[in-house]
Amino acid sequence: MTALVELGGLEKRYEAVRALDGVDLSVAAGEVLGLVGHNGAGKSTLINVLAGTVVPDAGRIEVRGEDLTRGYDVTTATDRGIRCVFQELSLCPNLTAAENTRIVHRSIRGHGWHERARALIMATLDAVFPGHGIRPDRRIGDLSIGRRQMVEIARAFTETETPVRLVILDEPTSSLDSTAAEQLLAYVRRRQADGVATILISHLLGEILSAADRVVVMRDGKVVADRAASTLARDALVGLMGHVAQQPGAAAGRRRLDAAKVLDGPGPGGRHRLELRRGEVVGLAGLAGHGQTAALLAIYDRPRAFAAEAALAFVAGDRQADGVFPLWSIRDNIAVRSFAALRRHGLLDEGGVSELAETWRQRIGIRTPDVRNPILSLSGGNQQKVLFARALASAATIILMDDPMRGVDVGTKSEVYALIRQEATAGRSFLWYTTELDELVHCDRVYVFREDEIVAHLEQDEITERAVLQASFRADTEAVA
Repeated sequence: MTALVELGGLEKRYEAVRALDGVDLSVAAGEVLGLVGHNGAGKSTLINVLAGTVVPDAGRIEVRGEDLTRGYDVTTATDRGIRCVFQELSLCPNLTAAENTRIVHRSIRGHGWHERARALIMATLDAVFPGHGIRPDRRIGDLSIGRRQMVEIARAFTETETPVRLVILDEPTSSLDSTAAEQLLAYVRRRQADGVATILISHLLGEILSAADRVVVMRDGKVVADRAASTLARDALVGLMGHVAQQPGAAAGRRRLDAAKVLDGPGPGGRHRLELRRGEVVGLAGLAGHGQTAALLAIYDRPRAFAAEAALAFVAGDRQADGVFPLWSIRDNIAVRSFAALRRHGLLDEGGVSELAETWRQRIGIRTPDVRNPILSLSGGNQQKVLFARALASAATIILMDDPMRGVDVGTKSEVYALIRQEATAGRSFLWYTTELDELVHCDRVYVFREDEIVAHLEQDEITERAVLQASFRADTEAVA
């Protein structure tokens, strides 16, 4: 296969952290390359170098046989047909989808540019995500995170004077439901016939193994494996990443009907009550954007409408908009929910704050040498761990989780699942929205949402992919309620 991109001996250091340690990587035209590794393995730094947003300390960058190492930047990458969809989405929230498309296409100018930009993004959205339901004249900031992700992905595949040759997709399905994710991967496979290459980064290993031709595994800034996807199984891939393979298994224990209700109120639509008992892990499922996040926010904003007395914490899935304090340290981002409890004689106990943050850094595996480093020095997945640590370190008895595993590696997921069950056994309660069907097996029961209402209530022995999908799509959902 013809080499499209050749990277040789890439090195990048951030103070004491060696993000890239002599990385070699090649991508062929028309190839789907899966790139995997734990959070902080160097994946994001590598693709930022290829996208032109990070300058390596050493190494070589070649595109279609041309050495572009000196002066390689975003413009150089874009002019060579290299596009990147970053895990932390980069659309301008105050502009529409059409206006965001205009930004990356210099040829769309003059009279009628808006209509041309609108037609371009609509045609690509229709090709990638049939039935997407996105209006291109709506402000990006008014869209759900899933639909924002759809727009950003579609924009990366739009073409005017420069053909698309390589699209880097960093956790592209993290906020998409299973249907949209399948649509995207099918489109990626179709574009292979046009010679378009794709680098797919995902912690959903099933996606990698089903979509990729070849899989590259990174660990601690190095490439530790480069294999044909057809030769790998999930457990072997997990082992190469440096984790012990763990099967999800069913949630421990059965629903305790005698446990006290900590939340009890009418669910959206009024068809089912939304209940949560002490020590339960209750899942919210269904297609993305069908009211799950709104239900969590309604409880968080008006807890007394659902519980007489409760201390709530919220783990945001959209960490950029609702999660991290970007100008703060890792330490303060972890401890902020606990500041009130860490006051001594009216002043914040700095030692207590540091001790709390360090305890949870170790417990949840946040990859940083120092919790006093800026939060933005962390990879996206490690930032998500900080949000988890913030909630679990607090005194909250109810944890609301809005798709919290977005961008978290498979090993950490297993550890967090065990931690959730441990906390539930100790009496904490969890209301957990997830777009990953595999995560629902960790729940005691599940509410399925469709069109902003609860349409099905599944007990633990009823939680299957088929039952969830039936309730998500069928009009006669009462059959599975």
